[in-house]
Formats: sequence, structure tokens, C-alpha cells
Amino acid sequence: METLAPEISDYEFERGKPMPSFNHSAIQLNIGFELKTRYREQFRFMSEINIAISGRVMVPDIGIFPKMALDMANDSIVAPQLPLTTIEILSPSQALSELISKANGYFQAGVKSCWIVVPEVRGVFLYGTPGNYTFFHHGQTLTDPATGIELPLAPLFE
Repeated sequence: METLAPEISDYEFERGKPMPSFNHSAIQLNIGFELKTRYREQFRFMSEINIAISGRVMVPDIGIFPKMALDMANDSIVAPQLPLTTIEILSPSQALSELISKANGYFQAGVKSCWIVVPEVRGVFLYGTPGNYTFFHHGQTLTDPATGIELPLAPLFE
């Protein structure tokens, strides 16, 4: 009997990650809103941006970049530089180990910190180096030493 591989959507194929869920989508926008509201003068925040790492393209849910102007006359499909921080939101069809592996790839390329958001427990694993993380939960304020960003978590999960 032939076993068929599950079909994946164009979105999943192109980005190498599952299609976001309802909660994933809401949390992603909440994170972007809170970050931009608080830190728009210091950083550029981008969602679903292609970044080149070791000859392949990876797509974090959100990338935190140094402040840079947009060049509307010359757009690019791949970010011109690596983000300082990547943010990944765990989808219901993903394993946490997938995102930890992805974070390790970001670190190898030179990203300074990686956040893994886990909606089910309303928390964030903040990785400062591979295997070294601090867990922040719903009632706390996340503090990222790599960027100096401090972000209350409660509004992210509203």
C-alpha cells in the first residue's frame, strides 16, 4: 500500500513553515503593534521577511532590525541584513523542537536573540544563545538584553 505524504499549502511550501492559525495571527499583530508603539525610534520591525542564512531563505514571524529607512524605489525580496532578533510563534501543528532548531540556525548566522512565543501557555522563551533561555509568562515583562527591549506580555495575548 502506498503512503501518501500530506499535502501542504503553497504558503507552507514557500515559507517552510505551517500556515498560521487564528491565535497565531492575532498574537503576531499584537507583538508588532506593541513593539512599534514602544520602540519605533530605535528599531525597524518586519513581519514574514525573508532572510538569507547559509545559502537558504528563512522566514521568521517577526524580525527586529536596527533602525533603517525604507527605499520605496528599490524593493527587495530578501532583507538586506540580518535582524538583531527573530520572533517565532508556535503554531498548533508545530513541535517546539522545530522552532528551537530554527533559532539555532538564526544564531549560527549572527542573530543576537530569538524569541519563541508559546500561545497555549501565554509565554515566551527568550534565547540569548543556543540552549540558553529565560522563560517569561503572561504576567511578566520580557527583557531582552541583546536589544534592551522590555515588553509586558499581557497585551500580546489579549
